[in-house]
Amino acid sequence: MEMPGSKSPKGLFAARKLIMKRKKFRWSKPDYKRRMLQLKKKYDPLEGAPQARGIVLEKVGVEARQPNAAVRKCVRVQLVKNGKEITAFCPGDGALNVISEHDEVIVEGIGGSQGRAYGDLPGVRWKVIKVNGVSLQAILKGKRKKPMR
Repeated sequence: MEMPGSKSPKGLFAARKLIMKRKKFRWSKPDYKRRMLQLKKKYDPLEGAPQARGIVLEKVGVEARQPNAAVRKCVRVQLVKNGKEITAFCPGDGALNVISEHDEVIVEGIGGSQGRAYGDLPGVRWKVIKVNGVSLQAILKGKRKKPMR
């Protein structure tokens, strides 16, 4: 039975009604709706995967957003799985010198909020973690040499 002045049913047999109402109103929450309709998989170039393989098309410099002034070193990558092009950041000092065109790289999310861009990089949502099957950090530290393909 619904009490006067109350929008929710109260009482001994109200549980089913309360559960159904909660289910219905969860759809008004953006996070729930995105998860249930699998919108990330539909619009994400990586198709919901944590990492993806791609081929380097070109090296690009992305200008940092205000108040920073810098040219961040990035690469344009064509994903192997679906042919989509993305821009991936190259972390580390001299990382762009190691990566050359037509190299095979593995990219992952850059760690910004909910799949968005990170820090002062406009529109860059991924970073390079491996080059030709070898960790980028290992190459930069001099522990491994970059294999030629």
